[in-house]
Amino acid sequence: MTTQTPQQLGVCSWSMLPQNADDMARIMGELGLKKLQLGLVPHRDDAGIVDGVPEALEKVGARVVSGMFGTIGEDYTTMETIKVTGGIVPDEHWEANQEVARGAAARAKRFGLPAVMFHAGFLPHDMASAEFQKLAGRIEAVAGIFGEQGLDMMFETGQETADDLWAFFDHMEERGVSNIGVNFDPANMILYDKGEPIEALRKLLPRVKSIHIKDAVRTTTPGDWGAEVPVGEGQVDWHAFLSVLSEGGYTGDMHIEREGGDDRMGDAKQAIDVLTRVMAEVG
Repeated sequence: MTTQTPQQLGVCSWSMLPQNADDMARIMGELGLKKLQLGLVPHRDDAGIVDGVPEALEKVGARVVSGMFGTIGEDYTTMETIKVTGGIVPDEHWEANQEVARGAAARAKRFGLPAVMFHAGFLPHDMASAEFQKLAGRIEAVAGIFGEQGLDMMFETGQETADDLWAFFDHMEERGVSNIGVNFDPANMILYDKGEPIEALRKLLPRVKSIHIKDAVRTTTPGDWGAEVPVGEGQVDWHAFLSVLSEGGYTGDMHIEREGGDDRMGDAKQAIDVLTRVMAEVG
């Protein structure tokens, strides 16, 4: 049993859309947080501001503790478009995405980070299929890029069920890949309609090294996206979530992620308030 505390909370840089390093430091100071997960490359709405961030954060008593990188060509318009374009699945971007990974790994090493997160893409269900073997080989290659820099690589949850992800990890370990873990995002399980997040957390917890704090409401139309909402307004049971973490002895970071809405600062503050209150209640 390990008590979860507000000191574990941080925020994802891309959620706050900073204008520059000093703006990121200002945001951290206003939120009162000390830990930042830094977007290491430009991706979607995030400019990928990295230069000067560690130095700026030091002035407000904060630091970068992990990184994230996104891949080229991702299209989140529909569930089908992201299935085809997400992660390192597309053949046409594979060479370029390896270079993106190398750049992210180099920046992470320069900043002294232990791990970097990313969406690998939708995992094929049939492990005997050519598609599965191709993606597994690419993930092994990307893990090798980070391993060369002494870094771990974390898979973001959501695009597959907990059982499928666990089986995939077993397969990768059989390939000799050991520098991988899970970045657990409970909202993604809801957004992608890939299972119940608390049950998934219980199954995956031995491999969970980092967490995203995000909330969502499940779709009522199979095949459509769910809706991301501010923390505390969705279907994630935060009492149960934190209880599972406590019972499982989790000691890692929890980074607030917000990818929608017009008040990112207000939503991040709400997430801090909700998690702080529930942490006290769970004990």
